[in-house]
Amino acid sequence: MRLTVDQFNKSALDYLNELAGSKAFAPSAKLIKEIIGADQSTQTGIEEQRGRVEKLMAALKGSKEQAARLLVPIADYLVKKSVWCIGGDGWAYDIGYGGLDHVIASGKNVNLIVLDTEVYSNTGGQASKSTPMAAVAQFAAGGKSVAKKDLGMMAMAYGSVYVATVALSNPAQCVKAMLEAEAFDGPSLIIAYSHCIAHGINMTTAVDEQKKAVQSGYWPLYRYNPALAAENKNPLQLDSKAPTISLEEFAYGENRWKVLQKSNPDAAAKLMQKASVYAANRFAYFQKLAALTYDENK
Repeated sequence: MRLTVDQFNKSALDYLNELAGSKAFAPSAKLIKEIIGADQSTQTGIEEQRGRVEKLMAALKGSKEQAARLLVPIADYLVKKSVWCIGGDGWAYDIGYGGLDHVIASGKNVNLIVLDTEVYSNTGGQASKSTPMAAVAQFAAGGKSVAKKDLGMMAMAYGSVYVATVALSNPAQCVKAMLEAEAFDGPSLIIAYSHCIAHGINMTTAVDEQKKAVQSGYWPLYRYNPALAAENKNPLQLDSKAPTISLEEFAYGENRWKVLQKSNPDAAAKLMQKASVYAANRFAYFQKLAALTYDENK
């Protein structure tokens, strides 16, 4: 999709440049120059460009020049296009990870949103690479023994990808991340904590569960913006405060963890202890990364 949009934009600019040298379009020379050199880095700039293109379309109407006739059906691509791809964790973490990795490694301006339910929700609730430690799911009846894949950290390793984790319990941070992702001229990845019936919760209070996930440090909220590096600022901004509740307080409010506590208390206790240490160390690691000073010249 991104490649198609970019190719249409290139073709439209080629035809427009051709018309810029045409005597028939001399009255529109100023308009054409403004369209070609337009700053569309902001929403205001995009809206202004949309207005210019509408005027251009009126000027193109009825023209017999080949460049004008070829430009008409693709003139709208002179206005900046935003490309968003939305998928679940099964796609992003597992069966489609190769494709996702290819996109973020391409450097193209594509925005990706992962709705992370931490389980294969649509096919019966099987464990996946996104399923957290100690949680029970199909094919992990004794509780998953290893931590979930850290998709955000893997994407940040490129150093050229905008990455954020969000939760609906903090809508302001969620909107801010989406606006920053849209403004970033390159690949963006937003990982959204997504409650699911497979979690074994009261879905009418699901946002409260998201809040507990953040408060426990299980789901740190952060934004990694490579554009900040040019200002000698740390690209990583941690939006979560230090944990105020234990992982157990969050986890044992959901059946995906609680069921093991009932069926095998000893195994549940060992896995929860392991998961608590992992979550605490991971949050502490984010704190240290966010506290680093940054100088791109070094």
